[in-house]
Amino acid sequence: MNLLDLQTKEARQKALLEIIKPFKERAAKHDEEASFPFENFQELKNARYTALTVPQEYGGAGISLSELLSLQQLIAEADGSTALAVGWHMGITKHLGENNVWDEATYRRFAENVVKTGALINNAASEPATGSPTRGGKPETTATLTADGWVLNGRKTFTTLAPVLDYIVVSASIKDQDKVANFLVRRDSPGVQVEETWDSIAMRGTGSHDLILENVPINKDDLVENLTPGKKPAAGWLLHIPACYLGIARAAQRHAIDFATSYSPNSVEGTISDLPNVKQKLGDIELALMESTYFLQAVAQEWDSATDDARNQMKPTLGAVKLSVVNKALEAVDLAMRVAGARSLSRKNPLQRYYRDVRAGLHNPPMDDMTIMQLADKSIKENE
Repeated sequence: MNLLDLQTKEARQKALLEIIKPFKERAAKHDEEASFPFENFQELKNARYTALTVPQEYGGAGISLSELLSLQQLIAEADGSTALAVGWHMGITKHLGENNVWDEATYRRFAENVVKTGALINNAASEPATGSPTRGGKPETTATLTADGWVLNGRKTFTTLAPVLDYIVVSASIKDQDKVANFLVRRDSPGVQVEETWDSIAMRGTGSHDLILENVPINKDDLVENLTPGKKPAAGWLLHIPACYLGIARAAQRHAIDFATSYSPNSVEGTISDLPNVKQKLGDIELALMESTYFLQAVAQEWDSATDDARNQMKPTLGAVKLSVVNKALEAVDLAMRVAGARSLSRKNPLQRYYRDVRAGLHNPPMDDMTIMQLADKSIKENE
């Protein structure tokens, strides 16, 4: 099935639901083994899912941010790791295509490869010494200019999708200059290695290993973007992060409802779903996820229709969505576990995986404390 052939978002959504059915069945195995779901990504590639955010002029579908988040949420309900991992590719591809960040010829070659082969991309920015790049640390990875091009050296952490990446956007400090830039690196370049270091108890199937760059030669025009550390523009595509955790929370909700409507101890007439204390928890879950869905989609639709200038003013709002949705997802999964009781702690029960996975959202950008400071500044400025 080729999703690019489908003309409506409803048709794409219906088709995707069929494609991802096996993901849910595989999720427990990959979590248990901390293995990478290669088959999930091959099936997404075969369906041309990875090309949906490529602009239409390059052969993609150019879907809206609102639609992307809806699709990502569906994948997350089946397997959170797969959703978070592919979300980076989807968002970066969309951002680059819509904002002319790279030289047009460079993006065209990349986009055509995505459409034809399903090629995957992600950023590699985090490092052991600098921590999250959103804090403004200068990369210790270096780029040295030579007569033939650039030579990169360094180590990156949390390189999600590492086992299947075709392109990696590497941030590096330019040697002998007070400059930082992004460089486009092909995975098959000499000196590029992946060290399998990912040992997290959450999102175990994202393949977020260390990337090692040892005298990696690239072309001069592979410097694709100059950077100012700590100064990142508003990025609507990062809403793929809260969409993922909302999807995980929805999966937890479904499990809790299935359990509550089928479990009937002999001390209860009917099922426990009839008990007021259980209904209270299920109602609280629905309220939290309803609020999150409306907030996420309203802001995504605002982004889709906004001018560039208006988008530049949305950074605090985007951060607020991430903070709110992730924290409500944490609440919802906790409540779902309370509905299921001690059974939720069984290794065979998916709720314990949802609980671990949803906590990873606290450590995805932007951080809660930075968002709260931005919201405070926004409120002060608006009331001056």
